[in-house]
Amino acid sequence: MELQRLYSYTRKAIDDYNMISDGDHIALGISGGKDSLTLLYALSGLRRFYPHRFTISAFTVDLGFEGFREGLSGISELCERFSVPYTIISTPIAEIIFSERKEKNPCSLCATLRKGAMNDFALQQNCNKVAFAHHKDDMIDTLLMSLIYEGRIHTFAPNTYLDRTELTVIRPLMYVPEVDIIGFQHKYELPVVKNPCPMDGFSKREYVNNLTKQLERENPGVKQRIFHAICQSCFDEKGFNEK
Repeated sequence: MELQRLYSYTRKAIDDYNMISDGDHIALGISGGKDSLTLLYALSGLRRFYPHRFTISAFTVDLGFEGFREGLSGISELCERFSVPYTIISTPIAEIIFSERKEKNPCSLCATLRKGAMNDFALQQNCNKVAFAHHKDDMIDTLLMSLIYEGRIHTFAPNTYLDRTELTVIRPLMYVPEVDIIGFQHKYELPVVKNPCPMDGFSKREYVNNLTKQLERENPGVKQRIFHAICQSCFDEKGFNEK
């Protein structure tokens, strides 16, 4: 995927769901993976020509795994190249989950603690929005996870307003297929940092991701049909989950 194509995907999502307004200060979470680094490229580039003026502050939540922080130098250099302020947030999340609580299914608690750290950072930086790098396949997988494990129809929304913090979460990569992000990663040599979590590759999300790939192989076009159904049925005109 070329950079111009990434801009096109991202701008369409932002325009379709009014994700960005004049004066927005957006906190951009960078996990170290290909998705969040692709979003960094997209938003830092869009600042130059998007009609609504906005600023970005990037951050990474360090969960406390040994050696992770040392691997972030490439991300720091990329943010400096794009003139995006970058902060590494130190947390004891890994110790809490794996040493203190010894969680057998740690992903849910980890996500809650990470989101808390993200929201705290955004508020400290006077941000009004937080950008997550969930892409098209993530939204499809989340719908299937909700059906399989929760018995409900639900997925990530383009915009999510958080009442407690008065922050709005936006997902500008929602139209980008994962395969295009993989191509972008290789073409632009993104400084990806390996996920140190021992659950990486063994979660329910990974299982459902493999399931959707199998469904696509056996029923070509099924992912696009599911995504079309999501956009038609799950969101209101502003991109919030319908009641």
